[in-house]
Amino acid sequence: MKTIPSDQTLGAEILGVDVSVPLDTETIKAIYQAILDHCVIYFRNQTVTQQQLVDFTNYFGVAVEHVRKQAPRDVSEIFIVSNVKEKGQDIGALGNAELSFHSDLSYMPKPGTLSLLHAIEIPSTGGETTWCDCRAAYDALGQDLKQSLEGLRAVHQHYVEAQNPPEIIDHPVVITHPDTGRKSLYVGPHLTKHIIDVDPAESERILGLLYRHLANPTFHWTHEWQVGDLVVWDNRPTMHRREPFPETERRLLWRTQIYNDVAPQA
Repeated sequence: MKTIPSDQTLGAEILGVDVSVPLDTETIKAIYQAILDHCVIYFRNQTVTQQQLVDFTNYFGVAVEHVRKQAPRDVSEIFIVSNVKEKGQDIGALGNAELSFHSDLSYMPKPGTLSLLHAIEIPSTGGETTWCDCRAAYDALGQDLKQSLEGLRAVHQHYVEAQNPPEIIDHPVVITHPDTGRKSLYVGPHLTKHIIDVDPAESERILGLLYRHLANPTFHWTHEWQVGDLVVWDNRPTMHRREPFPETERRLLWRTQIYNDVAPQA
């Protein structure tokens, strides 16, 4: 196994690993350490079945069925990300439009930890995914602003009401990674609604300031997808966005998900 970091603060390619076969303990530990170090890792030219993707996911937690329901399928832990229609029906979710920055499932009481995405069909243009290093973004804040964010919590909600749990969910604006101890900003324009217990205008001001800060390309790394890619990322220190792509072109990926055992902590 060889790790090749990107030229940004996150992102790395992993060479010398075939994720379709059983892996030894040392390799699994090395892969997870690469995730902790680089937040996002990817493997090129992988050929896996849906069950093999679930088996690989289970090295790092427990792959579970996504909260967003899809049609019955042979491997329920696989979530289909696609704009493809068959017989007039969507075979997957998330279409072809732009998706703004978010951390997966932050609207849940115990949000996503690792997400995995395997590319089956990729359009000729568009659909790139950009990740933001929310650790580096937090580190770059001034000390006074860091102190002002201590103790603040923000509400997270999905824009499709049926996706949300019955209770209102809020998480710290700054969270601490349980395995690395590093602090990260945990807000994003797609799913964060407002900061609680502050004036609405002040909430809007703070979030706007943080979103402008997080938009700095210094903190970003973009992956240009190829068929056979498997990307693994940690949602706790990152958020990500997707570029739009032509509605007339097919895009199909398999996704698996691991959830937090506990709610994010400050």
